[in-house]
Amino acid sequence: MTPRERVLCALNHEEPDRVPIFFGTSSSTTMLAPAYENLKAYLGIRRPLRLFSKTFQYAQLDEEVMDRFGCDGRPLSPRPGPASPLRREISATAFVDDWGVTWEKKPGSLYYEMTGHPLREATVEDLDRFPWPDMTHPARVEGLAWEARHLREHTPFAVVALGYMQIVEWGQLLRGMDQWLMDLAGDPEFAHALLRKVTDLMLDWARTYLAAVGPYIDLITFSDDLGTQTGPMLSPDIYRRIIKPCHAELFAAIRERTRAKIFFHSCGDVYPLIPDLIDVGVDVLNPVQVSANRMADTARLKREFGKHLTFCGGIDTHRVLPRGTTGEVRAEVRRRIRDLAPGGGYIAAAVHCIQPDVPPENVVAMFDEIRRVGTYPISVE
Repeated sequence: MTPRERVLCALNHEEPDRVPIFFGTSSSTTMLAPAYENLKAYLGIRRPLRLFSKTFQYAQLDEEVMDRFGCDGRPLSPRPGPASPLRREISATAFVDDWGVTWEKKPGSLYYEMTGHPLREATVEDLDRFPWPDMTHPARVEGLAWEARHLREHTPFAVVALGYMQIVEWGQLLRGMDQWLMDLAGDPEFAHALLRKVTDLMLDWARTYLAAVGPYIDLITFSDDLGTQTGPMLSPDIYRRIIKPCHAELFAAIRERTRAKIFFHSCGDVYPLIPDLIDVGVDVLNPVQVSANRMADTARLKREFGKHLTFCGGIDTHRVLPRGTTGEVRAEVRRRIRDLAPGGGYIAAAVHCIQPDVPPENVVAMFDEIRRVGTYPISVE
C-alpha cells in the first residue's frame, strides 16, 4: 500500500498492510526542539531547525527523518495571519501574540509560558470592544491550495491539515486557567459569551481554510485539552451543557466543506467524555495518554470505542520512552499494537511530543519495533 492508502484504510476501520505511523505530522506527534537536535546528532543529520510553534518549541521534522522512520503522513501548515495591533516583542525571550496573550521563556524552561491574559478582567461588554484577529484574511491561506494539491497529487502521503483550532483552550489563554474554570462553574453568562466569540472566529477560520484546502486533505487537526492525570478537567455536565454544542457546531461546519477526518487532540484522562466526542463527530483521538488513569487500559478503550474511533498515539512518553531500556520500549510498542491495532483503527505514535530526556536509541527502537511487529494480520505475543 502507499502511505495514504494505509492511513485511509486504518481510518476506515479496516486492516492495511501494516500499522500506519505518524511522526512529525502535527505539533502533537513530533519532538520538542532539543529532543530533535539530539536525534539529528545521533543520526548524523545536519539541518537548520524549523519549528511548528515558537511558543511551545515543537520541531518541524526534516523529510529524511520522516522517511527514515516510516511516517505515513505529511503536515500542511497555515500561513501567518496579518499583523495584529496587539502583537509586540517585549524582549528576546518574551512577546505578546496576535490574541494579546503574553508569553515568556524563563531561564531553564523548554518552552514559553503564559504570563499575561488580555481578558482576565473583562466583562461581557468588553468582548465587543476587543480587537479580535481577522481569521478570514487571505494571507492566512496564501499559496496553500497549490501546496495541498501538490501533496495530494505528487506525493504518496496522507495530507494532514494543521487546523490550529481550539475553543476551550482559548478560554484558558484569554482568561487564565483559574479564572476560566471559575467562569464555567460560576459565571455561565460570561462563559457562553466568550465561547460564542471564539466559536464564531473558529468557524470563520474553518471556512477560509477549507475553501482553499478542503478537497485535498485527509485529516484536519483540532486541539482542546479536556483532561488531567486523574480525570476530565471539566465535569461531564459542564462539558455537555456549555462546550459540546460549540464542538458540534464547528465539526458540522467542517464536515460540510471536506471529507477529511477530524483529528482531535486532548491530553489527560478523557475517558468519561469519549462518548460525547464520538457524538460530536470526532474520528481520531490523540494522544491516548496512557499514563493518565483510565486511559492506561488500551484494550478496554479499543473494546468499548474502537468501532467509532481511530486511536493515534498510546506509546508512553511519561515513563517508558525516557526511562525505559530499549527492550522495555519495544515491549510497550508490542502492548499498544496488540491492544489497539486489530481490525484497523490505529495510527502508531508517541503520546504527544517526544521530550529531550528521551534517548535517541529509544526513539529508534520505538519506530523500528512498530514496523517489525505491526504487519497485518497482527500477531504480537
